[in-house]
Amino acid sequence: MTDVVRLTLVSHAMTDAMAAGRFPADEPINSIGRRQAEAAAGLDIGGDTRQLAGPEQRARQTALFLGLQATTEPRLADLDCGRWRGEKLESIQPKELEIWLTDPAQGPHGGESIVDLIDRVAGWLASLTEISLTDNTLRTVAVTHQAVIRAAILLALDVPPKSFWRIDIAAVSRTLLHFRNGRWTLRL
Repeated sequence: MTDVVRLTLVSHAMTDAMAAGRFPADEPINSIGRRQAEAAAGLDIGGDTRQLAGPEQRARQTALFLGLQATTEPRLADLDCGRWRGEKLESIQPKELEIWLTDPAQGPHGGESIVDLIDRVAGWLASLTEISLTDNTLRTVAVTHQAVIRAAILLALDVPPKSFWRIDIAAVSRTLLHFRNGRWTLRL
């Protein structure tokens, strides 16, 4: 029997930026987000589970409201939107937005491209499996961002980066991944 590394990715709760259609900065969760996280509290994670959260306020606050004692993991940071940070979607030049939405290798905002994000998440997943199999902590729960979860799903399914925008991740939703026999699988 092969050891199975189990990863639960939890999307952070609602923020004012999400509600207003703005690119995220480092904002806290809002009152709706607090209610979402409180309603999902009591996440059954098991005794020997690594607990992680992205470095932004919204991820760390969601983890706290879920009852987690999460360690901050920088590689779980949200997609860096560069100069678009805090801007409304409609304030972005349509041509720049089109480039960003259709070419995952481009970052017209001066931040991270989708390909860069996927590479970062791939590195984190690889390190997670090494650490988990070494220290025998086979369960991890990580509170992070929709973009990070999309990237992890693309990697598990081995689908191209152009599929990134076809995955919808709800606030405070859970995505389960398992690593066994050298590959990640998506478990619904």
